[in-house]
Amino acid sequence: MRICSIASGSSGNCIYVGDEDTHILIDAGISKKRIEEGLKKLDLKGEDLDGIFITHEHNDHIAGLGVMARKYHIPMYATRGTIEAVKNISSLGKIEEDLFSPVLPDSKFCCKTLLLTPFSISHDAADPVAYRIESGEKSVAVATDMGEYDKDTIEHLKDLDAVLLEANHDIRMLQTGPYPYQLKQRILGKYGHLCNEMAGRLLDAVLSPRMKRIFLGHLSHENNYPDLAYESVRMEINMSETPYRADDFRISVAERGMVSECFEF
Repeated sequence: MRICSIASGSSGNCIYVGDEDTHILIDAGISKKRIEEGLKKLDLKGEDLDGIFITHEHNDHIAGLGVMARKYHIPMYATRGTIEAVKNISSLGKIEEDLFSPVLPDSKFCCKTLLLTPFSISHDAADPVAYRIESGEKSVAVATDMGEYDKDTIEHLKDLDAVLLEANHDIRMLQTGPYPYQLKQRILGKYGHLCNEMAGRLLDAVLSPRMKRIFLGHLSHENNYPDLAYESVRMEINMSETPYRADDFRISVAERGMVSECFEF
């Protein structure tokens, strides 16, 4: 099984997850060209994709969806609320109705050799979810765009081998930055985004000896720095009451404009 960030950030998100037989994307929030370039680095083509799994309908998660759908006729999976919201976004162009397949939060289903569990998250979208993906005894999760997390979130993120988790902003940078007041309140609210410290605290709740790789994703360009997110999350882990320390895990930041290292396990 392997996971790779093709793009992750407030300007666009697209994460590859797969095994020897099945290849999927979590979101397609960048151009078709960039998606194809990312897949090429993984020795894959658009034709190799078995599905695109949409977390929610915001542009930084679906910008390339229409073009990918029309060129490759890839099945697209999302909650019913998200599907309806996507259909109403005219900028995506026409997408064939039969390419959409609805998913239910907390209901497991298979995409060939992968077992997926969508689970609800707290974000200002129609019906947003994150995804846990399993192949045999291996498991990863992609969880971003959460204003807060709860016990259910924690349960879905336990016993993972790898995770891509949101560390969107530094609170002080956001509060003193140029964003309008209402946008700042939205990001800081329960339907907004996880700050660096909250990402670290969520990790504290789900870390185990099984965890081999942690990607910090969906960083804000205006309200965060990769080094700041990295050090803030490490500090939360080191200061926690768990038996773990940051050096026990391989942690890195998934950058918006670069394809990450492909973690294979």
